[in-house]
Amino acid sequence: MGYIISTVNMKGGVGKTTLTVNLAACLAKYHDKRVLIVDLDTQISATLSMMSPSDFAKLRRDQRTLRQLVKTAINPAAQAAYPIQDIIIPYACNVPKLHLLPGDIDMYDEFSVSEMIYEKAVYREQVSFETVWNRFERVLIDSILKPVIAEYDYIILDCAPGYNLLTRSALTASDFYLLPARPEPLSLIGIQLLERRLVKLREVHQDENPLDIEMLGIVFTMAGGFIGRYYRQVMNRVRTDYSEAKLFRTRIPSDVNVSKAVDSYLPVAIAHPNSRGSKAFQKLTDELLDKLQTTISRKHQQSSVQMSDL
Repeated sequence: MGYIISTVNMKGGVGKTTLTVNLAACLAKYHDKRVLIVDLDTQISATLSMMSPSDFAKLRRDQRTLRQLVKTAINPAAQAAYPIQDIIIPYACNVPKLHLLPGDIDMYDEFSVSEMIYEKAVYREQVSFETVWNRFERVLIDSILKPVIAEYDYIILDCAPGYNLLTRSALTASDFYLLPARPEPLSLIGIQLLERRLVKLREVHQDENPLDIEMLGIVFTMAGGFIGRYYRQVMNRVRTDYSEAKLFRTRIPSDVNVSKAVDSYLPVAIAHPNSRGSKAFQKLTDELLDKLQTTISRKHQQSSVQMSDL
């Protein structure tokens, strides 16, 4: 059974998608892991980092994007043209174990969601609108990924900035989350907002099915151009708010090769493997795997203790 990791920050422009696609590429290419990237952002940056706009347009015409699966989750009577296995793009960027579930510029219709939830609340289950909404956001992404989760070591969800339905559902479906950030004051606000949202999300779901999601750490991206007073100020504030263990030691530097790779529809770890940016992502991936191993081992030990107490 694979682990699901959300890459998320309430603020945009922090290198979230670049982190997602390059971590996934390094896991697949250098560590032989089976990895699926799921593009949950309507800006489809992850999708367009791995395929050309014309290729995406063809997929969209053929109804082979995540939109079709979300539509079916909202209205099961509206069958998707393809199952998830046929929508996933295998061998993404010619890396055998790197796969992509393409996003869409129009993921779902908010009116349809509200209509479905209202009908369930009033006519079927006769419970509050809020209760049905919370149950739906809990199962939306989880139900979409369920048929394929066993096929991957890691599924990485590239979440949109902000706090929409898909982001909330992604967090409820995830085992872990990564927080990309830039070392500047406004980026810190995005971290704080997410943590507050997660507190409320845990409260909402604590009775029926408590969330079991844990932060793997904060990754600072594009750090090279921000060395100075603001950089040190932000880093000190983050160290005050979080333990040193929650900060990745590896920083992702500014590197023009990252932008060049996007123009080639490839992660920099594949397009320019010997570049400064690529080497930083490779080092970050090693650190990520160490953190995962430590965290998973600790969780297993805690579970064993709880079972023995029973």
